[in-house]
Amino acid sequence: MLYKEYDNDVLKRLQQIEMEILRDFDDMCEKHGIRYFGCGGTAIGVVRHGGFIPWDDDIDIAMTRKDYEKFLKVAMLDEYSDRYKLVNAQTIPSYPLMTSRWCRKGTKFKEESLGYIPDEMGIFLDIFCFDNIPDNDLMMKIHAWRCWLWGKLLILYWLDTPVLYDSGIIKTLELTGCRIAHKMLRLLPISPKFLYSKAEKITREFENKKTRRVNYLHDPKPCMSIMNKSDIFPIKKMKFGDLMISEPKNIHAYLKQRYGDGYMVCPPEEKRHNHPPYELDLGK
Repeated sequence: MLYKEYDNDVLKRLQQIEMEILRDFDDMCEKHGIRYFGCGGTAIGVVRHGGFIPWDDDIDIAMTRKDYEKFLKVAMLDEYSDRYKLVNAQTIPSYPLMTSRWCRKGTKFKEESLGYIPDEMGIFLDIFCFDNIPDNDLMMKIHAWRCWLWGKLLILYWLDTPVLYDSGIIKTLELTGCRIAHKMLRLLPISPKFLYSKAEKITREFENKKTRRVNYLHDPKPCMSIMNKSDIFPIKKMKFGDLMISEPKNIHAYLKQRYGDGYMVCPPEEKRHNHPPYELDLGK
């Protein structure tokens, strides 16, 4: 069934399961020397609430490319594959995003927009890869927009009505453009595998070059999450509920870049959003 909004008890239990997944994830990273840090709403939750944003229903984790590639290998090991499933565009070809998810087996969680995917997807951690970007600002912007474009084309291949955060006439125009682009992509002799490979190749263009900054290049806008590496490392531990999780050394610099100066103020109720699922099974 589609949850337009959560029952408080369901949301609380969902958050408890995500905390259990996060505990296992943190233990795995500690054991295998994988560096990560909470990002997005999880980072806001750490500094503003000491845990979950009260209405939040997922956990956002970031890694730089070297650690991300190591995570992809470790997550497939037998010691974790009995309880967790790695989901991304390589393990599920119809997955439309450039992220990976670490899903708990025996549960189900699928957003309405991903209801077309035939494979099962469980309650998850979202994993975002932060890649090297050029130090030159003009080159950085060109690179960011190229990455963003190919990543969004992958989404539009699968979805004619993707999640948008604008409103009013702007959102109406954007949705019209998305529907047209979706139809065109389906008519052209082009595959989602090609779109994903193209986005991945461009995203990793500066992987082996020394740069001072990284960025998650597939946000709603291409330059939202730029970070100086000196603001990330060395990573520090901060309280998230009853766990101590990894966060950037200068978490406030990241949050200011990502959300602006007002990130410590809770938004009004009409602007609070989460991801009520089309399919949800909390498991045993």
